[in-house]
Amino acid sequence: MLETGPHTQEDLAHVQPARFLSHLRPDTVTAKHVVARPSKHLDGRSLIVQCGQCVGGGSSVNFTMYTRAPASDFDDWANVYNNPGWAFDDVLPLIKKIERYQNSPGVEHPTHGYDGPLKVSYGGYRNAVGEDYLSTVAQYDSTRPIVDDINTMVEDVNRFERYPKWIDEQTGRRSDVPHHFVYNNPSYGTTLQLRAACTVNRVIIENGRASGVEYVHNPRINADADNSLHIAKAKLMVVVSAGPFGSPGILERSGIGAPDILKRHGVEPIVDLSGVGENYNDDPLLFLPFHAAEGTVTLDGIIRNDKEEIEKWSTQWVSEGKGLMATNGIDAGCKYRPTPAELEDIGPTFKKRWESFYADSPEKSILWIGELAMYVGLNQPPPEVACFCAGGFSMYPSGIGSVHITSGEDPHALVDFVSGVFSSPDDLAVMRHMYKRCREIGRRMSCYRGLYAPDHPKFPDGSAAHGPEALTGMPVDVHAPDLVYTEEDDQAIDVILKSHVLTAWHSNGTCTMKPRDQGGVVDPRLNVYGVQGLKVADVSICPANVGANTYSTALTIGEKAAVLIAEELGIMGV
Repeated sequence: MLETGPHTQEDLAHVQPARFLSHLRPDTVTAKHVVARPSKHLDGRSLIVQCGQCVGGGSSVNFTMYTRAPASDFDDWANVYNNPGWAFDDVLPLIKKIERYQNSPGVEHPTHGYDGPLKVSYGGYRNAVGEDYLSTVAQYDSTRPIVDDINTMVEDVNRFERYPKWIDEQTGRRSDVPHHFVYNNPSYGTTLQLRAACTVNRVIIENGRASGVEYVHNPRINADADNSLHIAKAKLMVVVSAGPFGSPGILERSGIGAPDILKRHGVEPIVDLSGVGENYNDDPLLFLPFHAAEGTVTLDGIIRNDKEEIEKWSTQWVSEGKGLMATNGIDAGCKYRPTPAELEDIGPTFKKRWESFYADSPEKSILWIGELAMYVGLNQPPPEVACFCAGGFSMYPSGIGSVHITSGEDPHALVDFVSGVFSSPDDLAVMRHMYKRCREIGRRMSCYRGLYAPDHPKFPDGSAAHGPEALTGMPVDVHAPDLVYTEEDDQAIDVILKSHVLTAWHSNGTCTMKPRDQGGVVDPRLNVYGVQGLKVADVSICPANVGANTYSTALTIGEKAAVLIAEELGIMGV
C-alpha cells in the first residue's frame, strides 16, 4: 500500500471526532486543497475542495456523518448504467458487514449491520443545540415527524432524527478505516506493507498489462525526500484507490485517458478513454450561522484549539469516551423532499429537473438539512462570539465538473479542476430555497440571538426579509409567519450563495463505472477498460451521484472490490 500523506495511527487529530475541522486548515498536511478554476457561476470565485491525504483518506478526516444512500441509487447503478452485481440487494450484505449499529439495542433492522468493525452511534454528547432544533421543527414543521432512524435506505425522506455518527459509543473514537482494517491487521508490517508519504506517479503498463507503479516520496510530508523515482512491481494486479482527484491523474499520467489531454502534457496515449477525469460530482453546501445564547455549548473552542477547552474535553474523552470531544456537533438532520407548496417556492427553474429525476423516485431527497453546534463558514468570528448553524447541502445537483492533469511528469502538480457548482440554474434555485427554510428554523430556536451578519445576505432597506428578529436579536414565536421574499431579496440570497457556498466534500465520479461507449472508465468488476490487471476502487467509480455523505458508499465500494479481487485470485471466505 502506497499513501501520499502521513500516518494517522493513534493521532488525536484523527481519532478524536471533534477535531475534524482542523483538517480544513490551509497549513494541514492531512488533506489536499484542490483549487478549481475561477467560475462565472460563482461570480469569478475559485471553489476550494479539501480531500483526505493521509492513511485512511477521507475516513480519517471527514465529519463522521452517518448518511446512507437510498436503495434506488444502487439499483440505478445496476439497471440504468448497466452494472450487474451492483444493485441494492447485491451490495446490502456488504453494507451490513461493515457496520456495528449501536443506536437500537435489542432491536435489529434488516438493513443495518450489528457485528462489523465500524461503529455507529449518537456519539458521546447530547448537545442542547440539537435538542433545541428537534423541539423547534416538531412544532414548526409537524408534517415531517421525528423518528428513530432515517438511514434505513428505504422510505427515509421527510423525517427528522437525532443524527447518528461514525463514532464508537463506548470509546468515543472515530470509526475510521486504518484503525479497524490496517493498523490492527495481523499481517500489518509483514505481508502487508504500508509506505506513507509516497505519491504514485503512474502505473507501469507492459504488453497491455499493469505490472507495477512508479512513485516518488512526498516532500511536503517527508522533509528528507529525494526526487528519485521508485518502482513497486506487481505480479497479479494493481489497484488504484486515490480518490476522485487522484485516480484520474494516475491514469492520465499512465497514458490512459483522452488523447488530446495526454498529448498536451507530453504523455503518450496507450488507451483511449475519454471519460477519465470527466463526470465530476459534488454537493454544494451552505451553513447559516447565528449568534448563540450565552451559555450555549459549542465546539468552537475545540475548533480554535483553545488550550483550556482541549484539556477539559480531552480529559473526559480519555477517561470515559464521552463529552464534547466524542461528537461532531451535528445532532439533528433530515433528508428533505419538497411538498407541492415548497416546489412552488423553488420556482419554475427546477421544474424540468424535478420531473425528469425526482418526480417518479419518491425515495430521493433534494437536500440534507440540519444543525451544527459550531461555526462553519468563511468569516471566522472572534473567540468571544459563540455561534451555531442551520443549513445543508444539495443531494443530487445537476452541475457536473472535471479533473485533469496539468503535468505528465509531476504527480504533485496542481490539477485542472472545474467544479461545476451552480453551472446549472436549478441547483442555485434549490440552495436558495434551502437558505429560506433553514433560516426559518434557526430564527425560531430558543438559543437564537440574531444573524451572524457577515455570512447572510444584505437585503434592501425596508425589505420584509430582515424580519423582526433582526432588530431584537431574539427568536420569533415558533408559529410566527414565514418571511416573504421579493425578487430583489432572492437576488441578494444568490449573491451570498455564490460568494459563500462550500463543498460538502462529497467528490465522486471521475473514473465512472459505465459502458465504455458511454464514457465509462471501469467495468462492473472495476477493471480499467483496455488494460489487464488494473482496477480502480474508490468513489471515483460512482456512475452517478448518491444522496448521502459518501463515506458509507466508499466503504461499500471497498468491500465489493475485496470480493471481486478475492474471486479473481481464488481466495475464499472474503
